[in-house]
Amino acid sequence: MKKRKKSSDKILGIENNIFFIGLTSFFMDTATKMIYAVMPLFLISLGASKTELSLIEGIAESTASIIKALSGWWSDKIRKNKPFMIAGYAVTALLSPLFSIATTPLQVLAIRFTERIGKGIRTAPRDSLIASSVETKARGKGFGFHKAMDNSGAIIGPLLAAGILFLYKSDYHLVFLFAAIPGIFGLVTVIFFVKEAKAKKIPPLGKIKLKDFSKRYYAYLGIVFIFTMGNSTDALLLVKASDIGIEAALIPIIYMLFNTVSALFAVPAGMLSDKIGRERLIIFGYILYAVVYFGFGSANSSMAMIMLFALYGLYNAATDGVQKALAADLVPRDKRGTGLGLYNCIVGVTLLPASLIAGLLYDQVNNSIPFYYGSGMALIAAVLMVIFYMKFHGDHGHQD
Repeated sequence: MKKRKKSSDKILGIENNIFFIGLTSFFMDTATKMIYAVMPLFLISLGASKTELSLIEGIAESTASIIKALSGWWSDKIRKNKPFMIAGYAVTALLSPLFSIATTPLQVLAIRFTERIGKGIRTAPRDSLIASSVETKARGKGFGFHKAMDNSGAIIGPLLAAGILFLYKSDYHLVFLFAAIPGIFGLVTVIFFVKEAKAKKIPPLGKIKLKDFSKRYYAYLGIVFIFTMGNSTDALLLVKASDIGIEAALIPIIYMLFNTVSALFAVPAGMLSDKIGRERLIIFGYILYAVVYFGFGSANSSMAMIMLFALYGLYNAATDGVQKALAADLVPRDKRGTGLGLYNCIVGVTLLPASLIAGLLYDQVNNSIPFYYGSGMALIAAVLMVIFYMKFHGDHGHQD
């Protein structure tokens, strides 16, 4: 008698685990993007400069990113990912409402830094669990689905924030309080529905050495580093939109547009990367970023900003999940948490100098130069990615 495949293995054609990890990210991103969509204007209302705004975002993301590498290594060590996810999501869910009582930029930095530690704890183990929950040939689709769910939360979050600002006359503190609700839903989802991936028996993790990872992987990290040096905090994009004359209550709506486009194209982009190769899609994404950032630098109308935010969402869909999928392809299965932690750490740590440079250029020169700088760095990264692709074409480097 034929063994019938359980229908419970998948939900909407997506592996159970991938679906519930995505749902967790949907709730958590709804909470964090409610906050993030109003944070730049909230900080400026507290007297922060553009440089201080960039510094706060850079410090919060970068310093906490060191934890991404440590948590990835630790999850490999104990061969478990879920405990790190629970701890990380709990930190974010419980600390986010504290923004409602902040009265100075320094207090915002303290809360933002601590809350981002939660992201540092969960990110690499979560990405490792995604990679382990799906076959290599469908990995792009898996990361694409997660990115789509992540961005769906990033659509709902700014929309809710905009609604609260419209109803309560720009009461930022109320936005922060309401953000606690989806945060708790996300924590409940990861506790009760996400499972550890079933995998072949892997021997205990030994000492990590540099030679454990391939030259191709390190070359890839170098390209990601160069690109990220020009990829400063999105907070400056929201400030530029405000400088052009877009009303404060509409800023979250524009940010929502970016996330809507990203959510719509993330899964198709991931599936396309499974078919044509991840490098090609990343090259396209870098070139698109260069064009879009040049546009942000020269934009001087609301309509131009709206169109650019939509294109920025397309860039995000083509690169974010696909970059992680390529990183997962290039590292050994038994060291996947460590490898993905190192990737996430490079991206996060580089955000500090990138954001500081952009913030200083914004304050000291003008509001166009930081975006021209980002455009130039993306073009350099695109050229290097083409060389990378030509050199390693045919060497897929899958480590499963």
